[in-house]
Formats: sequence, C-alpha cells, structure tokens
Amino acid sequence: MIMHHPNVSESLIERVSIWLQQSALKGTDLESLVHGLCERLTAAGVPLLRVHLSFSMLHPLYDALGFTWIRGKGVDVEGFRPTGSEGEKERFIKSPYYYLLANGLPHLRRRIDALAPSEFSIFDDLKTIGGTDYLAFVQSFDEETTRGMVGSWTTDSPGGFSEEIIEALLHLQSDLAVAAKMAVLSRLAGNMVTTYLGGNAGQRVLSGQVRRGDGETIRAALVMADMRSSTVLAEQAGRQVYIDTLNTFFDAIAAPFNANGGEILSFMGDGFLAVYPCDRHRGPSEIATQAAMAAVRESTARMADLNAARRADGLTEINYGIGLHVGNVMFGNVGLEDRLTFSAFGGAVNEVERLEGLTKTLGQPVIASEAFATYCGGDWVSLGERRLRGVQDKVKILAPGEGNMTISTVEAGEKKGLDLRSEAEHVMLLYRNSRQQKPSGPGTNFLQ
Repeated sequence: MIMHHPNVSESLIERVSIWLQQSALKGTDLESLVHGLCERLTAAGVPLLRVHLSFSMLHPLYDALGFTWIRGKGVDVEGFRPTGSEGEKERFIKSPYYYLLANGLPHLRRRIDALAPSEFSIFDDLKTIGGTDYLAFVQSFDEETTRGMVGSWTTDSPGGFSEEIIEALLHLQSDLAVAAKMAVLSRLAGNMVTTYLGGNAGQRVLSGQVRRGDGETIRAALVMADMRSSTVLAEQAGRQVYIDTLNTFFDAIAAPFNANGGEILSFMGDGFLAVYPCDRHRGPSEIATQAAMAAVRESTARMADLNAARRADGLTEINYGIGLHVGNVMFGNVGLEDRLTFSAFGGAVNEVERLEGLTKTLGQPVIASEAFATYCGGDWVSLGERRLRGVQDKVKILAPGEGNMTISTVEAGEKKGLDLRSEAEHVMLLYRNSRQQKPSGPGTNFLQ
C-alpha cells in the first residue's frame, strides 16, 4: 500500500493495522476497539468525521450492538432489539446498509452533495454535520455463521475520500473484522452468562468461580416474589397464554428489582429471588433495604397499571405476593460436577420464602421481617408474630403502611422512559424483517 495523500502517514496506518492485530490477541472490548481505531486513524491524518459500526450479537434481549463515533465527541453505544415500527422498517429499507445486504454487495461509496436530493435518508443527517463523502461496507466474520458487521466511514474533507484513503480503509477492514470477531465472541460469553445468571453472579463465574463449592457468604436484603393462581391459569388458558402472561407479570413486577443495587438472582417457576448485597454494618443495610423498598413501591404501581389494562381487556387480574428480609446468604456454585447452578441459599433465603408464603394466608401483598423493617424505617404495620417453618422461634412480621407505599416525587422522576432507537436500530435487526418483502441475493442472510 503506497500512500500519496499529503496529510496521511503510511507508517502510522501500518501501526493501526498492527494495533488491530494486537487487540485481537488481547481480546479488547468492542467500545475500546472502535474508539481506539477511530482516534488512531484521525491521528494518522485520515480525515474522518463520523464512523458507524454495528455487530450482530447472540443475546436473549439484543440482537446487535451499534457504535457511532463522531470526531471530537467520542463513541455512543446502543443495543437494539428485534422489533421495530413500520416507520423504522421503511427507513431501513431506504438505507445504504439494506441496499448492500439486499444486493449482496461488499461496499458502497457515495459523494454527498449538500444541494442535491439525498439518495438515502442517512445522508440528510450527514449533511447537517458537514459530510462530503460516504463509504459503507458489509463484512462477514466467516462463511458459515450468521455473525458479522456492517459499517460506514464519513468524511468532511472538501474533496471527499481520496483513492489512497479508500485503499487504506479497505486494507484495515480485514484486521478490524478479526479484532471485532474476537471482541464479539468475548462479549457473547459475557452476555449469555450475565443474562442467565445475573450481573453479579455472572461476573463471579467469568472471574473464575466455576468449581462446585466456589462461593462466599454475603449479607443482603432479600426479595422473594410469586404470582398467584398460576397453576390454574396454566391448566385453563394453555401453554402460550400462560407463558405470555408470566412474562408480562415479570416485566411489571420484577424489572424494578434488577436496578439500583438490586439483582434478580434466579427465576423459579412463577416467582423470583432478588438480592441487594450490602456490608454487615447498619448504614449499608439501611441503604440496601431502602432500595429494595423503593423497588417494591415501583413494582406495586406497575402491577396496578398492568391489572387496570387487563380489566379493560376483559381479563382477570394477576395477584402476587412479595416477601422482604435481610440476612446472611451463602452465594456460590452447587449441583453436579458437570452441571452447576450459581445461586443464593441458606437460612435467610428459606426465611424470605416463608415470609412470601404468608402473604397468601394473611391476605397481604407485601410482608417483611422485623429485621428488614427496622433497617428500612418508615411506616410499618405490625401483623403479630408467626412461626416460620424451619425457624425455631416465632418471627415478628410487618406490612408496609401507606407512607411506605407512596411513591415520592423524586422516585417518580427517576422512572425510565421508553428507549429511543437511533440508526443502530435500522441496521441488522430490521433487515431480518424487511428482507421478507424482497427476495434476498446471495450472501445476504448472515445477519439472521
């Protein structure tokens, strides 16, 4: 490769190539890879304005990751889901990526004229930031898998990309693909482990706690929740309705416990166990129990909204019970030597399960132990003492009073809104749907 562009260093471009190869060996993560590549190319004199790269992923929630780098602004990272509106599908069909995929082309290059009509909708966005030239590409990771990447390079150089710069970018594409594939494989392992085990447990496994018996004892606020009458629903409504209802239930009640220090450790049939790890001192215990109580308030409000919608649709309400406790938990690997699960177990887990069971007999949706209520503070109503199976002494139990179930203005303001999709949403996932409207060319199915 011989460079003739006055501002581009051939030696530095070769250094970028070497860095990509080293990154592949080190397993550099995708975000660092994209950021490092773009910054090194601009340092070598390549007049890049914007770079977009999307990678197909094996993930139960997200099918792809998109990275957008803009000079002087760094990298934005987005995960995007397998659904999209009709408008989003239409926008993708009119995108350069769809043109490449549908026609089995590896590259597409277009000059961007600020005064001419835009051939593709993305060009309108690029015009606003001064883009003058655009080069898109598709790169499969290998011939037999459905994994790969799509991307684009944009410049604001008055003369656009020179032939030498295009040659340099093509030269780096294979090295980028190898480094990206290694990063994707590493990300896949992390995605799958943390999705199925949870963030904390997943990181413990990835860090080497993989043998039977590996683990430790931690202190945590514990939450056990369960859906009522699920057996009857399964028998009367059928498998698919039951599964859909169960997932709707989990979306409403479980999501708040998987944030703000909480983690859903396991789903058990129609219920789940969430933990809020904390130190053994009073201050951390108060923080953990109060975070769990805030999640109870949000989940209760979400369940009220869900049941209102179900009533409007002529469906029965979904009842539930939530048990709250705090104590020491054994946290680690149990099972067979060749088939393990990473979970929490011990006396405190058994007790929170018994507390959740009392919600049925006492007719209270939320019940807490005295220990939880003491650390959490606020408004509580005593329900007397009860004997929990497996616990020698009677346990004082409480239900949250009205003050503890009222969502504060601050909490209401912290509720997350709907995720907004951007260009990444129109890259790989929508292609899988939109290609059904048009026969696919050879080699266009690697993203499905």
